[in-house]
Amino acid sequence: MNKLNSLYVSLVALVVAIAALVMCVLCCCGNKGAMVEEALNNNPEMIINAMQKYEQKMRDEAQAQAQKLIMDSIEEVNNDADTPFVGNKDAKVVLVEFFDYSCGYCHRLFPGLKAVIENNPDVKVAFKALTFVSPVSDYAARAALAANMQGKYIEMHNGLFQVNGRLTEAKVDEVAAQIGLDMDQYRADLGSDKVRSVLAKNAELANRIQVNGVPALILNGKMLQTIDGNVVQDALNEAKAAQ
Repeated sequence: MNKLNSLYVSLVALVVAIAALVMCVLCCCGNKGAMVEEALNNNPEMIINAMQKYEQKMRDEAQAQAQKLIMDSIEEVNNDADTPFVGNKDAKVVLVEFFDYSCGYCHRLFPGLKAVIENNPDVKVAFKALTFVSPVSDYAARAALAANMQGKYIEMHNGLFQVNGRLTEAKVDEVAAQIGLDMDQYRADLGSDKVRSVLAKNAELANRIQVNGVPALILNGKMLQTIDGNVVQDALNEAKAAQ
């Protein structure tokens, strides 16, 4: 069960509980019950307000739990040796992106995030590919990691996000050739245990810290939910100022 389903179930349970409480009051409290009934009839927003407060409480608790999970794994999130990155390896500000090459929202974020990377060479930006959106996601993610083994990860990464139309294995291979990879080595690395183990680690980490969708950005250990590059830049500016 994901977070949204859990929240929905909780809200339904809250409505049922409120209804049961109201019925109990009406049945057991005589005139007071009538007063409660009148108050609810005249102010039905009381129930809505209660539901909204409960929903916010559940969100706050989920956010706090997610934050704890991230901090418990912060070294792996920020500094895993097998995770491709650009920028300063020892940066005090670290931005990590969980993404999928087949994700539409990831494609919407890409131009803004690319600009952020280019404008902030002092920031470490790490890339953790996930592969659940479509069958070609796995092939594309392995191809990018194979390119990384030839020192051309960011060229491959950017090329994959700039492919016109639907991504296919053939288009992935075209990008690999266009950026000048040794194609024999590329094909060997594409199916290697090393590459597959990196993706398996990404998936396990995402599950552990409850990354339930992409793109998911983590800035200095805090989740940043946006697909707007300007929002990312503003958050980076705040993080730099706090150092």
